[in-house]
Amino acid sequence: MEGWKQKKRPECLEKRFEFESYEKTRDFLDALGDFSEKVSSFPDISFGKTYVNITIRPSENNENEEISNVDHEFASQIDLLFKQ
Repeated sequence: MEGWKQKKRPECLEKRFEFESYEKTRDFLDALGDFSEKVSSFPDISFGKTYVNITIRPSENNENEEISNVDHEFASQIDLLFKQ
């Protein structure tokens, strides 16, 4: 989970991913979309030509509204998508 920042107010994980080209940005967004659908977890995403900002908020099933191990695992999986 290198590069992820955990914030307290509001509780979330954030990370910015940088890319060499618009094509690589699109490829990452497509892979992230497919993966999010597969695991039914949807981060907040903003992006530009060569970057993607991702914010993971506590899982909907999390009664304490705190970042959980499930959220950390989701972030780790996003890192793996980025490395592909």
